[in-house]
Amino acid sequence: MTDTDPDGDGDTGRESSGDGEAGAEQGIHSDTGSGSRADTTTPDDLEYGGSDSRERASSTTEDDHDEGVSTLAKQGSITFVGNVINGILGFAIVMLMTRFVSPSVYGLFVLATSVILFMQVFANLGLPLAIDYFVPQYLDNEEYGKAKGVIVQVTATVLVTSSLVAFALAVSASYVAELFQEPAMNVALLFLSVTIPMLAIYNVLLTSYYSIKKLQYRVIMRDLVRPIVRFVATAALLLVGYGLLGLIAGYIVGLFIAITVGAAVFTYKAWTLLTAELELVAPAPLVKYSVPLAMTSVVFVLMGHVDYFVLGFFLDSEDVGIYRVGYMLGSGLMIIFNSLSPVFKPLIAETRDDIDLVEQRFRIMVRWIAGITLPVTIVLSLGASSYLAVLYTPQYAEATVVVALLAGAFLFNVTFGGPDGSLLQGLGYARIVFANTLVLFGANLVVSFTLVPFFGMEGAAIGSATALLLVGCLTLGEIYYLDGIHPFTRDFAKIVGAGVPAAIAGAPVVYFLESDLVIIVALPIVVIGTYLAALVAMDAFTDADTQMAAEFSPTLRKWIPRR
Repeated sequence: MTDTDPDGDGDTGRESSGDGEAGAEQGIHSDTGSGSRADTTTPDDLEYGGSDSRERASSTTEDDHDEGVSTLAKQGSITFVGNVINGILGFAIVMLMTRFVSPSVYGLFVLATSVILFMQVFANLGLPLAIDYFVPQYLDNEEYGKAKGVIVQVTATVLVTSSLVAFALAVSASYVAELFQEPAMNVALLFLSVTIPMLAIYNVLLTSYYSIKKLQYRVIMRDLVRPIVRFVATAALLLVGYGLLGLIAGYIVGLFIAITVGAAVFTYKAWTLLTAELELVAPAPLVKYSVPLAMTSVVFVLMGHVDYFVLGFFLDSEDVGIYRVGYMLGSGLMIIFNSLSPVFKPLIAETRDDIDLVEQRFRIMVRWIAGITLPVTIVLSLGASSYLAVLYTPQYAEATVVVALLAGAFLFNVTFGGPDGSLLQGLGYARIVFANTLVLFGANLVVSFTLVPFFGMEGAAIGSATALLLVGCLTLGEIYYLDGIHPFTRDFAKIVGAGVPAAIAGAPVVYFLESDLVIIVALPIVVIGTYLAALVAMDAFTDADTQMAAEFSPTLRKWIPRR
């Protein structure tokens, strides 16, 4: 399973997952547009795309410094800030829930939302994904009526289909609850079924923002309004003792307010588009484009929730809740990859014919992902028990092995391509990416289904870790076979080698200190401090590192030793 949902409600950061949360596709768009007044929006404000970045990237082959590195740092840092805010709020929501409800109630909620998100893929038929494909083309040709027609037709269609799916789920809720042997799940699904059409509209709004290049307002809706409202509503309801119903109501209220705010802002910022004379377009191209993506989305959603379904089938909802928290902590390592990936893919696509430049950029990204993620992996692996006990409650320390297994697997996977295969996608190998996705899902399902009856939640973790390692190896082999690209250099070896003394220095902190609170404070200081010292001792910093650091912060650049 490769979801990156920090708050445990099944939001995976992927539009095609059904929730419509953009990001780490995990988002291949950058925030390049802004606007201050609806009445001053011009057709040019609604244009999508441009060739400036491509021209700049192409011209860098003659320069001493690759401008793509600067772009990767600048845009990656912006995305990173958004991901951090979303992640902090998500972790806060989970900490809130785990303190007010039992693991069994929390696990039941995770199961129910997983079912909702799975059904939502079928509900919208992938049609929202057609918006940011067709609308930009019509806007570029100044066919505003047709652009509006696409949005109107998609919205109307998904409202009908998602409402029908919601009704079908509400009717069959008791059968789904019986399958998982969780009677209370019937009530959860009945209430949450109303979110299926809501999620469809939410998805439409997000892709509409992409189509007019107003992604900063997507951040407002997705990363600020929704999690903040949800946190406040959930906290208030849990404080008065609503339990599972409080979790459900908080989820619904947060989604509803986010949609309301998002729709109002979109109307204001896209007034020129929305007031154009409506011109309907042929539905066949929309469906032809969207349905294959919807089928791909089914695989992604199953991949993102297969562990929960397998655990729910064989074990109790309490095990699902504990595993979810452990998985969430381990998958938090993806934040660096998710921040750089949206910028990395177009940088590769722009220079795909220059394999030497592609390899250079790939190696830089690999080093930065590994360099930042490795010490965090060591900290989480060594101190998993303490972090689970302090951040949540001591009973969640049962997921210690889960965190350690998944942290190592995620480190390997995101370093060598990531779950969405950014390098392969940028080079145009979309079919190979889809095949890898099937392998990821299949390996996870088979291994988890085989081991969970014997090893419980650790079996599910082994299944996910096996799948992540397998796909990481496949990606390495594929890019080397197809284009002769590999990340293994002396500079990369120094990044990995610095982890050895860091792990050795961190182990005594865990084994000799008894207080969990002291451990979670001291462990990162010791591990990260030793890691940085080892990097300096091995002269591991390159000119590209200095260039990247300068884009993040001029102050940071001064601290990096130069060769």
